[in-house]
Amino acid sequence: MKNKELVKELSNRLKWTSTDVSDTISSLGAFISERLGDDDIVYLEGFGQFETRKKGERISVNPANGKRYLVPPKLVPVFKPGVTVKAKLKELGNNE
Repeated sequence: MKNKELVKELSNRLKWTSTDVSDTISSLGAFISERLGDDDIVYLEGFGQFETRKKGERISVNPANGKRYLVPPKLVPVFKPGVTVKAKLKELGNNE
């Protein structure tokens, strides 16, 4: 689902204007990004948890030329689905 489709669906469900929904989604994204930047965890009840994890440094090999190089450590965003999301996906998987 693309952003345009998401905005349309939510505006229909919530009876909001597309602009209001788009602004809300943008604000939520900015808020989550800001909190993750502060090394916080953002938990949305039933949906899941956003957090950051430190990925350690590692050695990688360029397959084109075989050269090895060091990849520095970095923070990566991680999403853990909540109970509701897991249950829905399990239900969908069992129906196939």
